[in-house]
Amino acid sequence: MSWRRALLNTSLRWFEKPHLARAATPEVLRKSFEMKARVWFHPPRGTHVRRDRVGQVPATWVAAREAREDRVILYFHGGGYVFGSSRTHQGMLGHLSAHAGAVACLPDYRLAPEHPFPAAIEDARAAWDGLRGEGFAPGQIVIGGDSAGGGLALAVLGDLIARGEALPTAVFALSPLTDMTFSGASMRGNAQSDVVLPASRAQEAAEMYLGTQDARDPLASPLYADFAGAPPIYITAGTTEILLDDTCRMAERLREQGADVREVILEDVPHVWPLFQGLIPEARQTLREIGQWLNPLWQTKADS
Repeated sequence: MSWRRALLNTSLRWFEKPHLARAATPEVLRKSFEMKARVWFHPPRGTHVRRDRVGQVPATWVAAREAREDRVILYFHGGGYVFGSSRTHQGMLGHLSAHAGAVACLPDYRLAPEHPFPAAIEDARAAWDGLRGEGFAPGQIVIGGDSAGGGLALAVLGDLIARGEALPTAVFALSPLTDMTFSGASMRGNAQSDVVLPASRAQEAAEMYLGTQDARDPLASPLYADFAGAPPIYITAGTTEILLDDTCRMAERLREQGADVREVILEDVPHVWPLFQGLIPEARQTLREIGQWLNPLWQTKADS
């Protein structure tokens, strides 16, 4: 383990996780995450950031100097469907934009509890349709997300497949929340080792988002969706995360349905570790690897 990762894990374990485990209103969680993002997460120099809309959904567009305008990453931020925003994630997407040579579009989908399920998936689909309406072909779009946003990315893919619509070039999901029944063994087995995400907080967020809706609905829990004919998928988790089984079981289901899956499990990294770009080498490594994974896929689409 790198000394930087050890230091970050210690800091998160002692200062961040206890804070998250305490009762807090959605507004407090939102302000706290926004403040941390301003301090910790920054895009590379020369990155162009602009606010706009996509499919009538507010969004942030992020483009590194190296980004091509004919390739776009449609990215859904994490935060348990309750907090997080395009601003909290624009730093990480600036670096991914550079590695992947693509612009990134980060929709600010509606959050719970003010806007419960299915508001987020409706906005996510509207963002996809908006990109298509702006002239992007499916082969020019990659869908990605982290935590709840990673589940949202996979839910959008499942919905596109269910409707028989054209599919993106690829999908990637970082520490995704794929099962809102929380039936994975790691929810309990890693409850003490996860340095970021308390199991109680995940369940509270799910209650705010789902209410009385069925947690097994594929639009909420893509673990139960049909992915026959899916494009290549990159999915990650850390060994100490409570959502480890959400990734492992999702990867297994995708493979059973014939998908080309790259499953990356790293030892003892924080939940959604690529957010910590600039703080730990594993974050830079993973973002670089995603960019390297995407480039030949885009080229294959362009040549076909």
